[in-house]
Amino acid sequence: QTASSAIKGAIQLGIGYTVGNLTSKPDRDVLMQDFYVVESVFLPSEGSNLTPAHHYPDFRFKTYAPLAFRYFRELFGIKPDDYLYSICSEPLIELSNPGASGSLFFVTSDDEFIIKTVQHKEAEFLQKLLPGYYMNLNQNPRTLLPKFYGLYCVQSGGINIRIVVMNNVLPRALKMHLTYDLKGSTYKRRASRKEREKPNPTFKDLDFLQDIHEGLYFDSETHSALMKTLQRDCRVLESFKIMDYSLLLGIHILNSDMKEKEGEGSQSAADTKRHGGQKVLYSTAMESIQGPGKSGESVTAETTNTMGGIPARNHKGEKLLLFMGIIDILQSYRLMKKLEHSWKALVYDGDTVSVHRPGFYANRFLKFMNTRVFKKVQALKSSPSKKRCNSITALKAASQEAVCAVSQEWKDEKLGILAEGQSYASLDEEVLGSHHRPDLVPSTPSLFEAASLATTISSSSLDVDEHYQHDHSTLYSSRKGLPSSSTFTLEDSAIYLTSEQSTLEMENDNASVLDVYL
Repeated sequence: QTASSAIKGAIQLGIGYTVGNLTSKPDRDVLMQDFYVVESVFLPSEGSNLTPAHHYPDFRFKTYAPLAFRYFRELFGIKPDDYLYSICSEPLIELSNPGASGSLFFVTSDDEFIIKTVQHKEAEFLQKLLPGYYMNLNQNPRTLLPKFYGLYCVQSGGINIRIVVMNNVLPRALKMHLTYDLKGSTYKRRASRKEREKPNPTFKDLDFLQDIHEGLYFDSETHSALMKTLQRDCRVLESFKIMDYSLLLGIHILNSDMKEKEGEGSQSAADTKRHGGQKVLYSTAMESIQGPGKSGESVTAETTNTMGGIPARNHKGEKLLLFMGIIDILQSYRLMKKLEHSWKALVYDGDTVSVHRPGFYANRFLKFMNTRVFKKVQALKSSPSKKRCNSITALKAASQEAVCAVSQEWKDEKLGILAEGQSYASLDEEVLGSHHRPDLVPSTPSLFEAASLATTISSSSLDVDEHYQHDHSTLYSSRKGLPSSSTFTLEDSAIYLTSEQSTLEMENDNASVLDVYL
């Protein structure tokens, strides 16, 4: 209810005073008690011998864990004068909030930092979270989790306004053609009519499934880096019993950017302003998912300034830049949330509701991202010589586990195939055999280039590749006595059923054991 201009002014004054004051304190290691320190300063409008005069109402400014947050800012390469310049040099810009939290959002004029008002419970939770959360962040600064740079409280006229300073996920200098807030749940996850009427609406899960039902496509290296980062982050959140977080996804369409060239003049200045002197390390989407020494620039053919976006394509083949980060992580699965889930689960389908147990929430979130949102472009087939080398090493591993998992479901199918008198050869033998017969092309399909993170195999999705089988038998018919091989294919990987026995032995023994190669 306090005028937002007064809040913005008080935030800038308070942060300016406390960060400036902190420079006089010597550098040292962060101790456990540093996470629980609260420093308070009173700033009267007429000023004092310590504080400047200002034209806002008198207020008290509290800084939580100042030394700890100073250490974290250093971890991300933020110098105190850069931090002060970003926040205090020009007025903060207020953003509209699409969420249900009612928080106020401000962004600094150089686009580096977001300042968000948080509730008392959330601020308290962040304080408790700090030691463990930042121990994790210290070990692994490449993460899509929000990076908190400061926690403050403005007390004015009996009202407490708690604010947190975070990294900005979506740069304003690039137009976001589509913005989504994704949780992996489907109950009431559609943007409201009021939200849709905004110039830049934030859509939700059901909107995404409707608009981009094919998903977004990445090259395999970027896809695996992104999914690994998401998995690691979700496990961290689960360990802190956090749920109800979202993935904020901004999509910039490069092709449409070409059409909008005439309106680009004013934006290009902002582009260079941000990219010229990026203050924060690991803050862009591309840096968050990739290891050191890699860069996303090579993936985009254009000389476009990618601003750290992750290159991708949609089903129409349009080139996209994606900006993303996990947001709203200050929701602990405590009593209120447990009650909320219980009554929603009674009224609706419990598994589609967004409020859920942290473990279930993390798994559902990851499954949604991996199967519906982020897809991998199939790699092109490599040369035969490469295939031969890759296949032998790749096929050796993990055959035993796969046999146990699928043998039971395929018993009937296996016996049916064997009854028809078809014979199978060892895949290793088949590949090695091609060395003696240079006129025969090794018949191992190129499926290992696109090995996915973790493919769950369901027996229903397996089908015999008839055409492949037919080709095989004709190929080997000239070689008397050599058996053929049969393939069961999945969408992006294959399972080979082979046997170590000769044709004669197989006629005598219908229940021969099949090796399954993934």
